[in-house]
Amino acid sequence: MSPTDDHTPARKFRILCVVGARPNFMKMAPIMTALAEPTAGCEARLLHTGQHYDVAMNHQIFEALGIPDPDINLEVGSGSHAQQTAEVMRKFEPAMDEVAPDGVLVVGDVNSTLACALVANKRGVPVFHVEAGLRSRDRAMPEEINRILTDQLSDLLFTTEASGRDNLLREGIEESRIHFTGNVMIDTLVNNLPRAVPAASIAAQAGRPQFADGEEGYAVLTLHRPSNVDRPEVLRSLLETALIVARRTPVMFPLHPRTRAVIERAGLGELLDQPSMLPLPPMGYLEMLGLMRGARVVLTDSGGMQEETTALGVPCLTLRDNTERPITVEQGTNTIVGQDPGRILAEYNKVLSGAGKTGRVPRYWDGQAARRIVQIMQRWLAERQEGAR
Repeated sequence: MSPTDDHTPARKFRILCVVGARPNFMKMAPIMTALAEPTAGCEARLLHTGQHYDVAMNHQIFEALGIPDPDINLEVGSGSHAQQTAEVMRKFEPAMDEVAPDGVLVVGDVNSTLACALVANKRGVPVFHVEAGLRSRDRAMPEEINRILTDQLSDLLFTTEASGRDNLLREGIEESRIHFTGNVMIDTLVNNLPRAVPAASIAAQAGRPQFADGEEGYAVLTLHRPSNVDRPEVLRSLLETALIVARRTPVMFPLHPRTRAVIERAGLGELLDQPSMLPLPPMGYLEMLGLMRGARVVLTDSGGMQEETTALGVPCLTLRDNTERPITVEQGTNTIVGQDPGRILAEYNKVLSGAGKTGRVPRYWDGQAARRIVQIMQRWLAERQEGAR
């Protein structure tokens, strides 16, 4: 038997894996696990840009998901989009020199994703983009710009759904670079569902043990998008709508720091000080998973939660006018309701009447996406190495 008959290359390829913000952690966890398998043919180095820099929260999520401590932390902190992107680029270049990777793997659509892809591309190092091809068609969203540009810079593009391939082909990406591998967020969900923290435990810890035991169940609300929280009048309308929901279905509301700051600044705190509304601090991954799993309905502007509720079979009302994850609407449990109270409440009433979406789990949302990604990446690097000889 030759050394490569078991598909293990003679030399392990060094992959520099980049995370920058909380959504990245959930996407990177199964990839790090797959890269650590003996047959992966790769060795991983983990770099955290520090774009989200709450040390305690980061440690909590890393520990919960079994992600090793980062090999490198750039500690870039906050700033405007331009400042943050530039600072990541400035600090990432010497990290590239230190690691000398065979490839740079980026996930999602945050500023760190684009910044590191740009530096790697200019250095002639292959870029691999996980969660490629997602499009909201809303260029007012900074994430949309990051997605489009990162995809143009990437050598391998790993998609979660068929629409991703269609978008990339329309934008001139060669078909040979596009690979449908499934959804790594669902890998993380499948791996961690047995460890999810029950909502009853969270309510009890918050001093409201009866909160998750209502006849109609409970709802989960999350808000963090600028379009929903930066204008007090919009945020007030959404909170007032949530209070109407809470008359029948108590609302558990993990508060993003950005949202809490606007609520306090705009004097909207009285809308949270209600018997049927339970404001919560930011939740760890296992806590949020438990909240979603047991919910009667989820109201959110989060892209990741649209996917997770579809995988869990929980109705989701998305408080946006668009989604970059159309498969959650076409096949899953997601309904786009925007900011209009009438539309939100109409869809909520459908859920309570039993007419809400049940959906189905899309293809390749099966817990194996990370392994597919690593296999394709290793094979591509081996072929590239052979072609260079």
